[in-house]
Amino acid sequence: MLVKQTTELLTQLRDLLQEHELWEAEPPAPERLQSTEPFAVDTLEFHQWLQFIMIPQFEHRIEHNLALPRGFAVSPMAEECWRGCWGERRQLILTLREFDELFS
Repeated sequence: MLVKQTTELLTQLRDLLQEHELWEAEPPAPERLQSTEPFAVDTLEFHQWLQFIMIPQFEHRIEHNLALPRGFAVSPMAEECWRGCWGERRQLILTLREFDELFS
């Protein structure tokens, strides 16, 4: 059940990022993906972190039947990053809140 819900949320998140033109065709340079900062704030935009770090990590865990992470919150970062365009990015933020609730 958790895997199914997670897969659906990942698909929804991917679709919304594409719809909002926040999905990038080319990944950032590999060294930018090596950040140790939360959300890679020192090297990536938040939407890049979602696309190139969060989504792939969840997909890897699902594909390899690994435990999914617990006790994290992504939506507060989304709200902070997209403060000036909350109305426009509302559905993205709500989807990330669903992630937070699912994995709290």
